[in-house]
Amino acid sequence: MRIGFDGKRFFHNNTGLGNYSRSLIKVLSDNLPKNEYILYNPKKSGKYNLKNYKKSVIEVLPEKYLLKKMKSLWRLYFVSNKIKKQNLAIYHGLSGEIPLGLPNRIKKVVTIHDLIFIRYPNLYSSFDRKIHYLKFKYAAKYSDIIVAISQQTKNDIISFLDISEDKIKVIYQGCNSVFKQKFSEIEIKNTIKKYNLPEDYILNVGTIEKRKNLLIILKSITKTNKNLVIIGKKTAYFNEIWNYILSNNLENQVFFLKNLSLEEMAIIYQKAILFIYPSIFEGFGIPIIEALYSKTPVITSTGSCFSEAGGSHSIYINPENSEEVREAIDLLFNNPSKRNEMQERGFEFVQKFNDENIAKNWQELYQSLL
Repeated sequence: MRIGFDGKRFFHNNTGLGNYSRSLIKVLSDNLPKNEYILYNPKKSGKYNLKNYKKSVIEVLPEKYLLKKMKSLWRLYFVSNKIKKQNLAIYHGLSGEIPLGLPNRIKKVVTIHDLIFIRYPNLYSSFDRKIHYLKFKYAAKYSDIIVAISQQTKNDIISFLDISEDKIKVIYQGCNSVFKQKFSEIEIKNTIKKYNLPEDYILNVGTIEKRKNLLIILKSITKTNKNLVIIGKKTAYFNEIWNYILSNNLENQVFFLKNLSLEEMAIIYQKAILFIYPSIFEGFGIPIIEALYSKTPVITSTGSCFSEAGGSHSIYINPENSEEVREAIDLLFNNPSKRNEMQERGFEFVQKFNDENIAKNWQELYQSLL
């Protein structure tokens, strides 16, 4: 079958939605090679391409000069004219949106990752909240099926968008296969040396924004000798983080990394004593999966979707309580046998997110529409 996808995030987003899009297309094309996968991209990307994908994955760009200039409008509406001519069986919106004007003969799927803009409206401008709501509501109403990336997100779709649960299916995410690789001692040593990292460190991965709650980690290591490595894009929230670091003399304990290759990031995951993810709320939490595949013990938040990603052998803390976070960190630092148990049990649990299982779930869903 021919399946079309919204390719914007695939080609232009470095983190969450981009990683989801690239990972899913890779899983589908590698495991279900008889299908064609057409990615509708509003503009050429300077960073991401189809070099490591099979020939069954095809990129489609606007052709006319005027449409190249009207990228957002092309993605919202004019792309439908192109889609109509390409004999698709299914169109799949990968990030909560589908274009206007798709014909009924094309079955429509939309993935909704989270509804954080409704749960935490203070984190978004009123304009962004309104636009997000209109796009998500339209996609939820006119899609034949909605895919939620967690049970938590499914519950939110039912509550906030007033959608019947029969229309929603949960399909979990996986992660890039690089996090499942083993690296040589030379590769590991070179990476640690390149970034001048300490022997023992705590790892946090994610955009440096208020919702990710980095400050609580800093509070938990204040007046200790523990080191923290942070991989993530900086936002305005970074100023608050940096002021705290300076005020508490943590400059020599906190390492901010950027522009890493995926291989380097995987090595840094694998070398960490533990991974900590005290986010207030997520749709799923791919970094938790990456850590579990890396055999790195996970500390993350109670509530939301975190136990769906972390399983029963991760440690769950109140993300507002720095003393509780400190105690969890101390427990793992001081107890190698506990770390070993969590590594093994977490690695067993995370196999449910293997590529073969994800591809099977998607194939079943697509076939059910036809």
